[in-house]
Amino acid sequence: MATERRHFSSLKPRPPLTNSGHLTPSGRGFAPRCQPLPPAGSRGRNNRNRRGPEKLVTGSGGSMDAAGLAPKRRGPGPVPPRMAEPRPLFDDTSGAGGTGRAYGAAAAPAPNVSAAAAAAFLAEPVSSIAAAYGSSWASQGRDMVDRNIDRFLPLGRLKYYFAVDTAYVRRKLGLLFFPFLHQDWQVQYQQDGPVAPRFDVNAPDLYIPAMAFITYLLVAGLALGTQNRFSPDSLGLQASSALAWLLLEVLAVLLSLYLFSLPTDLTTPDLLAFAGYKYVGMITALLAGLLFGSTGYHAVLGWCCLSIFIFMVRSLRLKLLAESAVGVPGRGSRSPPRTYLTATIAAVQPVFMYALTAHLVR
Repeated sequence: MATERRHFSSLKPRPPLTNSGHLTPSGRGFAPRCQPLPPAGSRGRNNRNRRGPEKLVTGSGGSMDAAGLAPKRRGPGPVPPRMAEPRPLFDDTSGAGGTGRAYGAAAAPAPNVSAAAAAAFLAEPVSSIAAAYGSSWASQGRDMVDRNIDRFLPLGRLKYYFAVDTAYVRRKLGLLFFPFLHQDWQVQYQQDGPVAPRFDVNAPDLYIPAMAFITYLLVAGLALGTQNRFSPDSLGLQASSALAWLLLEVLAVLLSLYLFSLPTDLTTPDLLAFAGYKYVGMITALLAGLLFGSTGYHAVLGWCCLSIFIFMVRSLRLKLLAESAVGVPGRGSRSPPRTYLTATIAAVQPVFMYALTAHLVR
């Protein structure tokens, strides 16, 4: 016993370890190093009380709870399972055939609603019938308009009325001023129609009437200017009145032919040509009035009125009075309506010539 005591007494007591050691003050066993607790009433203490038993961290990296359980080493915990991709609440049925598409896939293009609605609308029987009737009426109206335009104003034949040359214009002007010197007034025909005006002086044309109308407006402006009465408004009034009287004359002839049921081969361009030839005499009378005054105007106008009257009678008698052009029994050259109509057309030409030029000469 003495030896044992001497042995134990020779041993130096080990100082107790502080917070950096692991021995208790009594030197028995290891004790966990405790962290200082926060003061009472602090937030951390309350949080630890809510979390459950306090865990103590040991110096070796392990941990043990306050009840003295065996220390546990920290390590990587189990990998939490990945959350599955949430499913949509409703399936997308906008794809073709009404089937849904996968979540996150690109959306299918929206269908053409207007085309689908139009197709559905036309698919109905009533709509189809209405569309068919509408297209048929439109085609019939277009055909009617085309027929009437070709009847009153054949646009395809306008080239014929401008097929002239210098020799024709010179001979035609001589015929307008001296119609009683001309003997043959018969219009020449080919197999498919009359010959071009440049080959026949008796054929009506639109070149001379168009140029004469424009020249008449220029001479009228000159006459107004010499009298200090020129203005754009007055010249426009002169042009509109002359054109209005020309169209009114042509419409009156067409209406007379329709009311009296007089078939003829006269077309609307023919009537425009014959009604426009009087502007040649009007231009000549205005120029004579500018050069020689009122006396020269009246003298030249009288001659031009007589010439245009003879020219109209001899030109229209072959188209209105010839029995061969009519082809209807009882409607030949002795028909009173034809005679009256021819004489009326020829007689109104001097009236228009004087009415459209008298106010331009002082």
